[in-house]
Amino acid sequence: MILIDETVISDDIAQKFFVCNLEKCKGACCVEGDLGAPLEESELPVLEEIYEKVKPYLSPEGIQAIEEQGKYIKDWEGDYSTTTINDKECAYAIYDENQILKCGIEQAYLDGKIDFKKPISCHLYPIRITKYDNFHALNYDRWSICSDACTFGEQLGVEVYKFLKEPLIRAYGVEWYEQLCKEIEQL
Repeated sequence: MILIDETVISDDIAQKFFVCNLEKCKGACCVEGDLGAPLEESELPVLEEIYEKVKPYLSPEGIQAIEEQGKYIKDWEGDYSTTTINDKECAYAIYDENQILKCGIEQAYLDGKIDFKKPISCHLYPIRITKYDNFHALNYDRWSICSDACTFGEQLGVEVYKFLKEPLIRAYGVEWYEQLCKEIEQL
């Protein structure tokens, strides 16, 4: 376990390998599970603000789900997540020409239409953050649909924290990430 400021980082984040392999999984993380992508409360007004710019990227089914259910939902535990289509794929997910699910929000970002890349929970996956009163626990979320990403990461020699450098910096800052690298090198 690694401790940096108010974060507790699982050793798996330093030791396990991971590189998304969309050719194999087809973006299954956008479909599997019992809810949409977890959202931070700070992301809710962002979704409200960017929706009209993201809407042209979405599928008719995604647009319908959002317009019927809202841009996000609040679950039975009081947590927020993205809207889903028939309790399956994320309403913001879109299929590309190879039938791989990708993020409509991210596509709008890549096209320069918005300055929000995508929800941090998606950007950080397979790291899941549990927030407690005094600290955040960062854990590596093992899921069978990502087994090809684990194999691919191992083949390339890329650990989870290296694969997720950009979103970790987005979430906690450059200095925090540099400290994480330093702590891992010392192990």
